[in-house]
Amino acid sequence: SFFWDVHNDFFEEIAKFRAGRRMWAKIMRERFGAKNPKSWLLRTHAQTAGVSLMAQQPMNNVIRTTMQALAAVLGGTQSLHTNSYDETYALPTEAAAELALRTQQVIFEETNVAAVADPLAGSYFIETLTDQVEAAAWEYIKKIDAMGGVVKAVEAGYPQREISRSAFEYQRDIDAHRRAIVGVNKYKNADEGDNIPTLKIDHEAEQNQIDKVVAFRSKRDPAAAERALAAVRSALKDDKQNVMPPILDAVKVHVTLGEICDLFRSELGEYRDPAYL
Repeated sequence: SFFWDVHNDFFEEIAKFRAGRRMWAKIMRERFGAKNPKSWLLRTHAQTAGVSLMAQQPMNNVIRTTMQALAAVLGGTQSLHTNSYDETYALPTEAAAELALRTQQVIFEETNVAAVADPLAGSYFIETLTDQVEAAAWEYIKKIDAMGGVVKAVEAGYPQREISRSAFEYQRDIDAHRRAIVGVNKYKNADEGDNIPTLKIDHEAEQNQIDKVVAFRSKRDPAAAERALAAVRSALKDDKQNVMPPILDAVKVHVTLGEICDLFRSELGEYRDPAYL
């Protein structure tokens, strides 16, 4: 399954989901020779665009999130996460998180847009835009295939450069006022502040969690935990060994996620994406 961002360009985002569904079916049938029709059905989760949330006039983020969520539903997402309006400042407050949840519940329960599969099919504009998005996506796939596949492309920095280029051009358009962002470069209020409550987390919560982990470890069999960790380490050193069974065995004897991740870091290192220009 896939995890897709949903941004502000309403119709383009709908077309993106539709193009993705077409491409998945074609790739499964023609590239991988999949015979089961169920495997041709794209499954995707969608999340509204965190990068589109603005600190200026933060209540506008509720509107942005609503439009993005609606685009995802009209495009055919199977599941949806709506961001909270205050996430440019901190983790969301309970009230902000509830409003984000109510946004998608209103779309689902009150508008009936989810009752119809692909409701914009047949629209000349939507069908044309879907064709254009699909054609552009195939060009990327062809380029990446020509590089030797996605691993080679990442090693060469191609996706990173494309993402950086796109982000730079987007921000440049905002700075040059070629792209309007309400409350940021258009319809600004000179005397505005954030004026919203933000979540404050007491440091006591951190210490409480540390104490819980210490207590959890103190109640386990130390020898069993060490044997389990050694088995995970051995699997990590063997490229042909499936690392999941020893991880599951380790969890059963109360080895923590942090300890397992520390093993991954110590044995495999940590990836650092180099800067590509």
